[in-house]
Amino acid sequence: MEISHRPRRNRRTEAVRNMVQETRLHPHQLILPFFLVDGEGIKNEISSMPGVYRFSIDLALIEASECAELGLKNFILFPAIEEKYKDKYATWSYHPDCFYLKAIAAFKKHLPDCTVITDVAMDPYSSDGHDGIYQDGVILNDQTLAVLGKMAVAQAQAGADVMGPSDMMDGRVQFIRKALDDAGFTQVSIMSYTAKYASCFYGPFREALDSAPKHGNKLTYQMHPANRREALVEAEHDTFEGADYLMVKPALAYLDIISDLKSYSHLPIVAYNVSGEYSMIKASAEKGWVNEQAAMLEVLTAISRAGADIIITYFARAFAEYYRNNNA
Repeated sequence: MEISHRPRRNRRTEAVRNMVQETRLHPHQLILPFFLVDGEGIKNEISSMPGVYRFSIDLALIEASECAELGLKNFILFPAIEEKYKDKYATWSYHPDCFYLKAIAAFKKHLPDCTVITDVAMDPYSSDGHDGIYQDGVILNDQTLAVLGKMAVAQAQAGADVMGPSDMMDGRVQFIRKALDDAGFTQVSIMSYTAKYASCFYGPFREALDSAPKHGNKLTYQMHPANRREALVEAEHDTFEGADYLMVKPALAYLDIISDLKSYSHLPIVAYNVSGEYSMIKASAEKGWVNEQAAMLEVLTAISRAGADIIITYFARAFAEYYRNNNA
């Protein structure tokens, strides 16, 4: 048979397949989330996220040091705050005694060559569980910005390299950028949660931090899952306001959005492979329905292939171990 084009020739051997591989992943592209609690000697597994733990600072530093040895040197920190410290205005977020600020400082002291990324949002510290000031069923956007600005400056003073405003308030990137610049932190970057959708895949994360809303929902500030063009509107605003990175969250159900932002922007595109996406693979693997490692690799490759330059994922350490074992 005369066939001019035989694409299978480029799949014939492993060496050829590796040579023509289009998407490649490296631990340097990944960010590992840490859930942090106050205290010492604490490592408690999160029931809905097998293999993921709430760490006290001392044990988190050991875990992070081991990850750094694997070439995984980017960490995003999330605080689980005791209820007694929560109030309507999230004032504990910028209090000098807040353990989260101490955690940031400890990470930078013990791992100076690593990137420490922080979360800028009210919900971990809010008695209402919302990302903004909640009053009579309404989120007060502009009043919230003042809290976020104080939080961001406090985190920068503690040593944060990158801020991650995850609140989805209008104008927050510009407000935080000005607050940081006015305080002399012009070198601190902003990784904006540009397209953060109102997703059902956040459930395990909210369990990890006990940060679910006490009243109402987050639909007036997180984006509708059906909207695509709106992500470009958010990207335009964040870019103009001074963001250094644009993020899409979640990742798997929003690969088209990742692709859109990659085509739109020259800024690095970040994708958050969120808790529910992680837990689905873990649960399926425990049932024997999928091969966990194969699923991890396929998912991370798909997110990268869609256009993500950087991926936040709970699989980051597992991937780094895989990469070391297969790229000696």
